[in-house]
This record gives sequence, C-alpha cells and structure tokens, in this order.
Amino acid sequence: MMDTDTEPTGALTIRTLAMPADTNPSGDIFGGWVMSQMDIAGAIAAVERAKGRVVTVAVEAMTFIAPVKVGDILCVYTNIERVGNTSITVGIEAWARRNRIADRVKVTDGRFVYVALGEDGKKTTIPPA
Repeated sequence: MMDTDTEPTGALTIRTLAMPADTNPSGDIFGGWVMSQMDIAGAIAAVERAKGRVVTVAVEAMTFIAPVKVGDILCVYTNIERVGNTSITVGIEAWARRNRIADRVKVTDGRFVYVALGEDGKKTTIPPA
C-alpha cells in the first residue's frame, strides 16, 4: 500500500500507549489490539468524511511489518483513498514511537472499508465533500 517507509502517509488520527494488558504470551502487543486501534482511527476518518454514522464492512488488506512493544506509543494515520456512493475506503498506517521518543517505525498498514448508515440503520448516500 505504501511506497515509503520513512514518513507516515495521511493525517495523525489517534495516538495511544501500548500497555502490558494488551500483550500475547511472548510479550508483544496482540495484533488484534493493533487492528482494533486502526479500525477506530479509520472509523473516525470515515465519520468525518461521511458526516454521519459508518460501520466497518471489510478489511481489504492488512500487513503486519514489525511488532509493537509494551511502552510504545502507537500512532495511527489515515488517508481517504476512495469515496463511493455509500462506501469509503481508508488507507491506514500504524507507526510505533519506541521508548516514547521520536524514534518511529512503521508497524502495520491496511485498507479498511466503511459504509455510511442513515438514522434508520440502512445504507445511505455519502454527501459531496
């Protein structure tokens, strides 16, 4: 998805601290925890673009590049890649700041698809930007 691994692409959407409760038996942060943070960030970006409620309908791509460690600050960046009639595709990158300093490494990237929902809970058209 990305052609550069030195600088994040998109807008910084969330930052959170990786805690011991989120680890697997090897001491690394669960991939599912990272994926959930990416889904939250993607939904924030999709809600802002759709100007309303969205739901996740697909994860088209997901690549785990490097482990996230306890104490890392996970920074999730989003970029709206496509807006259809009712769906929004968001490119998402997760970067870890090691030891809470500026040393940053790309740990995951993916592409998530969200669908806009109306008040009735059914698909709705996304308004123009």
